[in-house]
Amino acid sequence: MKTSVVIANFNSEKYIEQCINSLKSQTYKDLEIIFFDDNSSDNSLNKIKKFSNVKVIENKIQTNYGSLNQLNAFKESINHSTGELIFFLDSDDYFHEKKIETLVNYFKNNDKTKIVFDLPINVYENSNYIEKGNKNLFKTYWPFIHPTSCITIKKEIFNKLFESISSKEFTDVWMDLRICIYAQYILKNFDRINENLTYYRRTGSNVSSKFKKYSKNWWKRRGQAHQYFYSFCINNNIRFEKNLDYLLTKFICSFI
Repeated sequence: MKTSVVIANFNSEKYIEQCINSLKSQTYKDLEIIFFDDNSSDNSLNKIKKFSNVKVIENKIQTNYGSLNQLNAFKESINHSTGELIFFLDSDDYFHEKKIETLVNYFKNNDKTKIVFDLPINVYENSNYIEKGNKNLFKTYWPFIHPTSCITIKKEIFNKLFESISSKEFTDVWMDLRICIYAQYILKNFDRINENLTYYRRTGSNVSSKFKKYSKNWWKRRGQAHQYFYSFCINNNIRFEKNLDYLLTKFICSFI
């Protein structure tokens, strides 16, 4: 089974070598690497071009929104891919050496499954934290949100998936949540495996650092996530009932 790893990069020259080396050292070898550089102003392109057997896509046109740029990066990369399985990877993250082998075997043994989510190992400057995928304090419309680099899909669902999640209205709603909602409410043939196979970097400069839990930005983004979900339900004729999470988020957002 051929696999494709599609990488979205913007100004992450510091982490590119670790990212690519984690793929070169995979125990599973039938893979292609597609690196999408989103008009970086640092030394990213020089870094990536030192590696052999990597397809590089150089993009020069961006929007002002990182979430939409990420969607475009992965969409264009998949259009250039030839693998049956697609592994998403942000360039500041990296894979456990057995990740691809583990996921390939899982898909082979569960042929109806179209998406698999694994769990992250959160990488901080001086330590790592193994994520357990704990549930939220109260019932939400979506379960634990797996980072984008923890998502693997069958290429056969690519067109319908991206057609469904590519709305440009909700710029604070990133691809990981969009895919999570699509998997749960539309696709339904997905699995979550209780294995930590992805190193998910958390720094003071990446997107997640701007949304510290229960901060003003965190609540604003959560409010937009509810708006996205509401729109998603209407577009797909899904019954929608306002729960405690929705009401609490709306109440708090009215004051910030």
